[in-house]
Amino acid sequence: MPGKKTAPDFADCLVPHSPKQSFLSKVDEVIDWRPIEKQLKKQYWRTQNAIGNAAYPALPMFKALLLQRWYELSDAALEESLYDRVSFIRFCGFQMSGPRPDETTICRFRSALREVKLYERLFKTLNQQLEAGGLLVKSGAIVDATLVESQRRPTKIIEVEPEDEDDVDQATAQARVFYSDDTEANWTVKMGRPHYDYKRHMAVDSRNGFILGGHVTSASRSDMNELESTLEDADLKAGTLVMADKGYCSRANRERLSRLGHYDGIMHKTARGRALDPEQKEFNRTISKLRYQVERAFGTLKRDYGFRRARYLGQAKLEVEFFLNAFCFNVKKAVRLVS
Repeated sequence: MPGKKTAPDFADCLVPHSPKQSFLSKVDEVIDWRPIEKQLKKQYWRTQNAIGNAAYPALPMFKALLLQRWYELSDAALEESLYDRVSFIRFCGFQMSGPRPDETTICRFRSALREVKLYERLFKTLNQQLEAGGLLVKSGAIVDATLVESQRRPTKIIEVEPEDEDDVDQATAQARVFYSDDTEANWTVKMGRPHYDYKRHMAVDSRNGFILGGHVTSASRSDMNELESTLEDADLKAGTLVMADKGYCSRANRERLSRLGHYDGIMHKTARGRALDPEQKEFNRTISKLRYQVERAFGTLKRDYGFRRARYLGQAKLEVEFFLNAFCFNVKKAVRLVS
């Protein structure tokens, strides 16, 4: 039964293990899944599925979601892979001859975790484990933001409504303009081009480039206003050097870093009628050379995880996508560091 913890069956014993160590077997060596499983059991208590049968254990289902991100699979493709890829079956802990979740079950499990707001807590549990193991060292943090395309293409729709029910005069009617059914995205301009997008704010550690935290806003939200909340997501200790580009340069942000007890690594920008002095220029060059870790992280998320465009509709689902991708990113980085 899927609701019980699976143990190897006869079919499992017949299928030989590969003599070459795979990425997924390395993941199981590096990551202790017990704290993750404990967190899942604490918050996710469903014992039955939608039709009343015993539900699949939460940890195998969560590991299936990680496979989906690492290999860029749709729900349907993940369902198929859980039946024909031995490495996937073993990584999740399903039996070779036993039942496995279909695409609807996968979708419902992902939604259920979103409803109990569990993704960020699972991500933080992972980072605590990496930090305790000496892989994640928060000697410095780099903050930045990048655009993520909305799942819907913007289409301009104008709705005209009378000011009251008896008013049929179009001259006094009120017009409402919608650009997409993804109403939580918004417009911004980058490199002279308009974008109807979201914005992903993120902090990474300056030593190895692990993702420390982040969140999602509409694209119109200014980077300058998101520094403090991004640092809260990163859970930094006092005395950490925080680096950021000129988009975060403001007196208010420098005062925030001082209040939080962090070292100020925000690049300077010129003001009207006042050029940068040589010391400020040298400071900018130094910070610019150290910021490559966050740019590399953004590039990897977009290239390897398809995170240049939202897979789902709405800010809440996009934030789930961010934490799943960040979890997978950090696990993969940890495996590479110890290999």
